[in-house]
Amino acid sequence: MKTSSKLLLQNGIIVNEGKARQGDILIENNRIVKIASAIPVNRADEVYNAAGKHILPGCIDDQVHFREPGLTHKASIASESRAALAGGITSFLEMPNTQPQTTTVELWEAKNQIAAATSAANYGFMFGGTNDNLDEILALDSKRVPALKLFLGSSTGNMLVDNPDVLRKIFSSTKLVIAVHCEDELTIKENLAAAKATYGEVIPPDQHPIIRSETACYLSSSKAVALAKETGARLHVFHLSTAKELKLFSNKIPLADKKITAEVCVHHLNFSDKDYASKGNRIKWNPAVKTEADQNALWEAFNNDLIDVLATDHAPHTMEEKEQPYLQAPSGGPLVQHALPAMLTAVNQGKTTLEKLVEKAAHNPAILFDIKDRGFIREGYYADLVVVDMQQPTTVSTNDLLYKCGWSPFEGTTFSAAIERTLLNGHWVYCDGEVIDVSVAMPLEFDRN
Repeated sequence: MKTSSKLLLQNGIIVNEGKARQGDILIENNRIVKIASAIPVNRADEVYNAAGKHILPGCIDDQVHFREPGLTHKASIASESRAALAGGITSFLEMPNTQPQTTTVELWEAKNQIAAATSAANYGFMFGGTNDNLDEILALDSKRVPALKLFLGSSTGNMLVDNPDVLRKIFSSTKLVIAVHCEDELTIKENLAAAKATYGEVIPPDQHPIIRSETACYLSSSKAVALAKETGARLHVFHLSTAKELKLFSNKIPLADKKITAEVCVHHLNFSDKDYASKGNRIKWNPAVKTEADQNALWEAFNNDLIDVLATDHAPHTMEEKEQPYLQAPSGGPLVQHALPAMLTAVNQGKTTLEKLVEKAAHNPAILFDIKDRGFIREGYYADLVVVDMQQPTTVSTNDLLYKCGWSPFEGTTFSAAIERTLLNGHWVYCDGEVIDVSVAMPLEFDRN
């Protein structure tokens, strides 16, 4: 499809900053130059009639694992970023637990070079903290690094930060957002031992939320919040999974003024422990998908702003790996292509509003990580937009999956809404089921002093 220097989106329902209103958007090169109720057609080289469709800012996913380098049999930056565009995600922040792990500036730069050559979506890479890399952390450029990622629970290699003195030094020394995975390692080990005593080596998947329990989550997240309050650190707690943890957060002040924030992931909103019977290891994530009561509490917190950000924690593994017995099957699954359709369906079901979804999936990640000129539909901002049809049912088919791993926990699910088009930096990159490879992705910039 031809891309043009001046593109006019006409008659769409623009969802932005708490409002939905019909209007036009004029884009020149890679930025929005005019938003109005009506813009003359002669100002554009190309006109797209979005009548009856909703136009959203492109989603910003603050937690993905695209597996490159080192684990590219599961996924790559190229493959998963294309899947993200098909899912209306125009920008992503990738995690550091690759092979090798992104725990030195040199390795962080190398990952950026891979993305510059192959990513289909805008990109940023979090830096991994360990027990012994404080000097590397202090050398980071805050305008290029979105956040520091710490694993305070089960992890691989040297990514588990379990030295309390080191943890306090990190919290006290960096002005970066500290994004944390919170699960208490000792509690998990004790629960796993109890499960083995009952089931031997053949533990059923439905024991996952019992092994990686509410207690394991709350012990770790409450300690992280207490340390952030003590040190004044800027803390962001990833993938809340329990009702109990919600009491650690506040909705009394605007996001821009918060020092302690929280995220929820699509799978914790869409699945509960009742789904292990049918889906098994396909919904094995860390932290675990927990009870229906937890799921309902997370929805309430999503709507009342105890939770600030929506993400995927997209973490693909091959089907062969996931079909192993519970103890051997890795945690995580692919989500970027289907997270937004799942949430649009939730909007149609009355679980939330389109305005709230846009706030959590686009506006708030931009605010929280100081992402420059993205996350909103504003004049002067980059033209990262998603056109959605709220009345178009779509069934997830194996044949349509863009994930390298080739499966989805949503296979066979019929969503009640669909993504029709995605615009990245002023260029169509996804239209009517096809990703258009035009190489217009950019590194995210972080607007900090």
